[in-house]
Amino acid sequence: MRPYRQTSLQKNLQLRAGIIATIRKFFVDNDYLEVETPVRIPAPAPEAHIDAVESGDWFLQTSPELCMKRLLAAGVPRIFQICKCFRQGERGRLHLPEMTMLEWYRIDSNYQDIMDECEALIAAVARKIGSEPILTYLGKAIALTPPWPRMSVSAAFKKFGRLSVEQALEQERFDDIMVTEIEPNLGQIQPVFLYDYPASRGALARLKPEDSRYAERFELYIGGLEICNAFSELADPVEQRERFEREQDHRRKSGKSVYPMPDKFLRALEDLPEAAGNALGIDRLLMLLADAKQIDAIVAFTPEEL
Repeated sequence: MRPYRQTSLQKNLQLRAGIIATIRKFFVDNDYLEVETPVRIPAPAPEAHIDAVESGDWFLQTSPELCMKRLLAAGVPRIFQICKCFRQGERGRLHLPEMTMLEWYRIDSNYQDIMDECEALIAAVARKIGSEPILTYLGKAIALTPPWPRMSVSAAFKKFGRLSVEQALEQERFDDIMVTEIEPNLGQIQPVFLYDYPASRGALARLKPEDSRYAERFELYIGGLEICNAFSELADPVEQRERFEREQDHRRKSGKSVYPMPDKFLRALEDLPEAAGNALGIDRLLMLLADAKQIDAIVAFTPEEL
């Protein structure tokens, strides 16, 4: 028999199937409805730094969030989905252009509630496969026992960065410093929730009522890897349209395709109750739990093999 890369992946593929089953059980047991929304859509969220894959005159989803939040607006209180998402030009040790995403949303909640739920979910998954209380990733022992530390973005820049958040934004170096100086230091001893991002880095997030310089957004880091992106949902269609217009303008000035405005989503925001949600990369979580350095090690096929 010819050598196949997949022959050596059977253990990780079994782990993948077990983890997805555990995730699904967690949400069903917590009264969430599993939903499916279309993968091919007429208008993705027009974010400046996320490029969609064209499919005829439409696009493959970069995230299911627009349709899922329309379900919230229609009166469905708790929903989750495990699905494929597509992003153009994303390929590397931690990236695939076709990824598996878990997204969940719930009404009458904010980003603090989602932090608690995210912690409980990952603890349940780790417990199921025997990785709790200590997860070993690339030779480092990471304690999973809750509660996990929570650090504001401002505090992280002050502790690890050469510039403050304000200086980094002014010099247009925020993303660069995040990647090179902040992220490698996060979650190396315990998972860390990084929260309260600058308002300009929360395109669909509600701003903090007490300080509108910051958005109610968090990301979870474990072993230096970003695992998820979550926020309290912005429910103001006028403000959301203005933000999307700024994102479109940024894309236009950068020479990128300008996506259509998702008008049906914006109309649905008029009926969106207070809500929060999270997008968690299942492939990244699998890397951690399989102790894999490359994302290729936890998928059955890479793009290059097709």
